[in-house]
Amino acid sequence: MTVTTAKWTIEDYHRMIEVGLLYGRQVELLNGEVVEMPPEGPLHAQLSTDAADYLRSLLGEKALVRDAKPITIPETSSEPEPDLAIVQPLRQLYRTRHPYPENVFWVIEFANTSLSKDLNTKRKTYACADIKEYWVVDLKNRLVKVFRNPVNGNYVEEITLASGEISPIAFEEIKVSVKKLLN
Repeated sequence: MTVTTAKWTIEDYHRMIEVGLLYGRQVELLNGEVVEMPPEGPLHAQLSTDAADYLRSLLGEKALVRDAKPITIPETSSEPEPDLAIVQPLRQLYRTRHPYPENVFWVIEFANTSLSKDLNTKRKTYACADIKEYWVVDLKNRLVKVFRNPVNGNYVEEITLASGEISPIAFEEIKVSVKKLLN
């Protein structure tokens, strides 16, 4: 007997949210599956908050920094909630829908217990959506992994940093301190 997993569409997921089926549960839709998100520990929560504030100070009005808010990826039936999504400043539009991949400059995940999911499932999901840049802040190893240039569902460029500065592709004039992301 072959077992087939039922896949959910974004519309199904939104209906589940609307009727309260997912009330009180920390979940996200990844590749048609409703996936539990591990709770954030204090370090994860505060570092992602500090990073959001820091990026807002660097970017000003050039972009919106959204903390733990969904982005919609129709191609893969996904609606992940990255720790930070740096998106086009389209505030009025986001009152009617979440940002789509074409609205996303880059995404950042802070990983402690979720490192494997962030480096595998989420990396592929973001690459398939053609999100140009994806950063994983590895809290256990005190590293920032930068993935760039998605091709055929994976990123072809990977940089690992423990210090120094990195400029996002969309804002080459901005220098982001790796230390500020890790401390």
